Amino acid sequence: MIAHTSEIPYFGEHTQLTIFCNSCGWKHTDFIPAEGSKPGGWSLKVNSPEHLNARVVRSSSCTVRLVELSLEASPGSSSSGYISNIEGVFNRFEDVIMMLHRQADDNDTAEQCEVLLREIEKISAGHRSIELLLLDPMGHSQILHEDAHPRDLTEDELSVLQTGPSIPVFDTDVL
Repeated sequence: MIAHTSEIPYFGEHTQLTIFCNSCGWKHTDFIPAEGSKPGGWSLKVNSPEHLNARVVRSSSCTVRLVELSLEASPGSSSSGYISNIEGVFNRFEDVIMMLHRQADDNDTAEQCEVLLREIEKISAGHRSIELLLLDPMGHSQILHEDAHPRDLTEDELSVLQTGPSIPVFDTDVL
């Protein structure tokens, strides 16, 4: 396990926690703010190429949505946190869509993938806008941009959002 605490400009002090297993290669990374946090969401209407540079801290408990495209990345059992920018978030969606496109076994699925990739390209070029949402029941995720808006999560949202991986705790006496 490696824990590294540093000051992330404009986000404050965070601890990056990385746990890995040399035997099997399992790895988990997360970002935990030093200050207490409560469940929260962040939104940004991405409507200019300048927004692509906005900084994003996404914890392993955060659901990421591209609202108008009905795309969502929910935290799973092996979800990891990351620090990126909005362009990097779009790239992550594109990578998954391209993988689905390669694996498509019917024309409808392949065409849906192509449409989504073209739409993300239009957004990146500034020809279309989209709302980016970060919904984090642990409150560890943020979008750093003056146009981004924080908010509390509703009870309905909290009841359906996944919280990401649970980190296994090993008893070294047993191993």
